[in-house]
Amino acid sequence: MKDPYTVIKNPLTTEKAVRLMESQNKLTFVISIDASKKEVKEAVEQAFKVKIVDIHTLVTPKGVKKAYIRLSPETPALDVATQLGLI
Repeated sequence: MKDPYTVIKNPLTTEKAVRLMESQNKLTFVISIDASKKEVKEAVEQAFKVKIVDIHTLVTPKGVKKAYIRLSPETPALDVATQLGLI
């Protein structure tokens, strides 16, 4: 398995990302362009000790790959964001 921090580049803290944290229990990350959903899931679970329910990825027109990660109800996204120093 790859190092989690080669898969995960950085978390996003845009207004949309914060709204998703509060309303849908989702975290948003910029990830490596060649990372698969399985690699992203393993990296996030290993790095932050959370359980993931669902992952959606997209590549922006600028060539940046983002992952929208929905966490299980037992682990609030706001707690993980606070641990990361985002909020």
